[in-house]
Amino acid sequence: MTENSSTRTTTSRRGAIRTLAGAAAGAATMPLWARYTHAQSAEPIRIGFQVHRTGIGAAYGRWYDRTTQAAVKLINEGGGINGRPVEIVAEDDGTDPKRGAEVVEKFANQHGCDIGFGTLFSHVVIGSAPRAGELKLPYFVVSEGHHVASGMLNRYTLQPGITDVKSQVQAMAPYVTQNLGKKVTMVFPDFAFGHDHRDFFTEAVKREGGEVLAHIAIPPAETSFTKYFPKIPRETEVLYHVMVGPAVLTFVKELGEFFGPQRPEMFGFIDSLEAVAMDSPGLEYLDGTYFWEGMPRHVQADQSDHDKFYRDAVGVDDRGASVSDPTDISTYAHMFGCWETLHVVKEAMETAGYAGPGDRAALVEAVEAMTDMPHSRAHPQGAKVFNGKTHQVFGHQYISRVEDGRLVKVHTTSIEDTYYPDEVDYTTRAL
Repeated sequence: MTENSSTRTTTSRRGAIRTLAGAAAGAATMPLWARYTHAQSAEPIRIGFQVHRTGIGAAYGRWYDRTTQAAVKLINEGGGINGRPVEIVAEDDGTDPKRGAEVVEKFANQHGCDIGFGTLFSHVVIGSAPRAGELKLPYFVVSEGHHVASGMLNRYTLQPGITDVKSQVQAMAPYVTQNLGKKVTMVFPDFAFGHDHRDFFTEAVKREGGEVLAHIAIPPAETSFTKYFPKIPRETEVLYHVMVGPAVLTFVKELGEFFGPQRPEMFGFIDSLEAVAMDSPGLEYLDGTYFWEGMPRHVQADQSDHDKFYRDAVGVDDRGASVSDPTDISTYAHMFGCWETLHVVKEAMETAGYAGPGDRAALVEAVEAMTDMPHSRAHPQGAKVFNGKTHQVFGHQYISRVEDGRLVKVHTTSIEDTYYPDEVDYTTRAL
């Protein structure tokens, strides 16, 4: 078979990546001053980190920051990007869409950043991405909403380090309906992320022969939840819950108090307990319930060397807590996206020969050309496949069962389970 240009491009790109990886390993043994002596410029690669330091996303922001700093430390110890050190320029967006757009503006016009990076909460992504597109600032989001792959954003907005809700829930639905029940009630936050859960899980359950009996939307800043629970129909077989924000522990405790020993089967997204210890008082009733995890928080029997390396680098123990403070629980199911996205940025910049803002279009094109992302230190959550047309990555999902206060993995989806038909081709849009 004749080799086409696409094959040649992919082959040469992978060869270049292997060469760069070997060079980085050697560079790690050099003193810091020597690692950047052959760079075209001594100026750092400046990455604008849009971080939720305050607002309802603060717990995530704290751990996104730790993960980002650990990834950048590793990259810089290996020679940086194209021989240039990476510098993080952090700005708090308050988990607020309006402030998010202002932060993007500052990255481009005040701080001289090469890219923007890091946004989690979907309403902030949706409020910020249009400005990034106008400024032609590559904007790497670490969210889960379907907003990127749906086509509602722009060519400069990419999500190459974490999967989206649509892919997650359609991969989970068969397990839920086959093992837990077919009559489902959903409790979710009343903003774009929760609406993705509502829409896509409802569709997936219907395809599996099940039915969603009720949708219960809760304001994301709510602090008391008991008044919502009487809306749960009596015939509910499975309660599907996902909640975010500083009151998640209150949410799960009040859920247990409401049901007592007569609870239905429960399937939650770990968002409902991110940054919360599984053995917190009042959560004993969760034993025997199930959770989606983007990356298993508790070390599993089949732990990979890549997970171990990543945990050690970020400073997380076997139960997902900070090694320096066992009460400080990580957002382990999400924060890997920062680590993986930064490694994608490094690979793409080196493939594109990125030298400065004039190469931003080439950087976007280099990411769009990516496909397979093998399980590795750069991708410790698992292997992934990137879709350059939709700017969305696809990967394995994990279902864990709570057993004596531990999250024990019981099911891993295939990557193929998470695929859905393309809804956009960003590569046809102008850069």
